[in-house]
Amino acid sequence: MALVRWNPTRELMNLEREFSKLFNTFGSRFGLRDSDDDFENAVWSPLTDISEDNDKYVLSMDIPGVDKKDVKIAYKNGSIVVSGERKQESEEKSSKYHRIERAYGKYYREFMLPEKIVEDKIEAKFKDGTLTVTIPKAEEAKPREIDIKVN
Repeated sequence: MALVRWNPTRELMNLEREFSKLFNTFGSRFGLRDSDDDFENAVWSPLTDISEDNDKYVLSMDIPGVDKKDVKIAYKNGSIVVSGERKQESEEKSSKYHRIERAYGKYYREFMLPEKIVEDKIEAKFKDGTLTVTIPKAEEAKPREIDIKVN
């Protein structure tokens, strides 16, 4: 029997995942969201930072231990979707675990973008376990100065 330490944070993450599934399932029933098997089967959510400047959004996601071929990126309905799977290393039968803290299995993250983007110029790089997706803003979404004329 393996001894595994109880982690209250994991319970909260499970609760968050269940609420997300509930709301996304609700949305798909009313045409607000497409049904998605990747989302339904996701068991963990990679940590992600999203930054913005005048020209672009940059999404940085930590997915160490994931092979590049196991990462899918899509743009649909105004959202960037990142999904994939981190496969568990095959365990040796002579080993017994005292603690397993790393998450394995399928993941799915969807980020709604607030403005128009240039879809065909989205770039993704994967290095040292970090996925970086650069999403250029469309010209009409970029901030611009307006001169005010005083009479």
